[in-house]
Amino acid sequence: MLIELKNVSHIYDDDLKGTEALKDINLRISDQEFIGLVGHTGSGKSTLVQMLNGLIKPSSGSVIIDGVNITGEKTSLLGIRRKIGLVFQYPEHQLFEETVYGDVAFGPRNLGLSEEEVELRVKEALELVGLDYEEFKDRSPFNLSGGQQRKVAIAGVLAMKPEVLILDEPSAGLDPQGRQQLISLLEYLYNNKGMTIILVSHRMEEIARLSNRVIVMSEGEIVFDDSPARVFSEVEKIRELGLDLPEITEILWRLNGKGLRVRTDIFSLAEAVEEISRELRGSSKC
Repeated sequence: MLIELKNVSHIYDDDLKGTEALKDINLRISDQEFIGLVGHTGSGKSTLVQMLNGLIKPSSGSVIIDGVNITGEKTSLLGIRRKIGLVFQYPEHQLFEETVYGDVAFGPRNLGLSEEEVELRVKEALELVGLDYEEFKDRSPFNLSGGQQRKVAIAGVLAMKPEVLILDEPSAGLDPQGRQQLISLLEYLYNNKGMTIILVSHRMEEIARLSNRVIVMSEGEIVFDDSPARVFSEVEKIRELGLDLPEITEILWRLNGKGLRVRTDIFSLAEAVEEISRELRGSSKC
């Protein structure tokens, strides 16, 4: 499914002058991409992703999903939101049903599916996020741990079987185990379910490890749109934008600065250790 933004700008009329959140954005997102979207607070990230399923309409320009301009007056957004699932930051705050089953089933029921199909989707979605169906289906979501609530909220989006999954800071507030479980889920959805994933995160380690394309925003504009290796090689510019480098990248750059000639386009700890060891072995032979 092709997503296109053509000359998209957006102004929030929250004061007399208005706040320009997006400025003439042109963007194409294709099937089975894993996109990391980063930028400092106020850069336009959340506005951009909310446009992709019609929650916000641009002040000017077009948002085109599968050839359909969703900014048109008569466009049905139900079909768009069925294809593009959006998980907000702290999605557990949106839980509202009395049971886990009811919350996860809410979206599929609104699609007019049979109760048999709804049940199948609830089971599959809970299984995907690591919650046992029989154990959790009748429990109140408000009596679960924070991490379990996050999983229920994500399951509710997955039960719609979206082609594109957008997550806005999904690991915020999670402990290390919860973050690792979330990362494993995203890797599984991308590699095994063929989903296009757009991940908004300030955790550069997650972005570098998971993404095959990184988009950096600043003041409503796209500053970089390239592979993780190329984006994070722009060290000075990344720092000027008030962003961090992935920790592994930071270490490798510092080692380079001290004369150790190691690659800096590595984002896994195991590869970094091997690269440093290789260089140290080579240096010791000289």
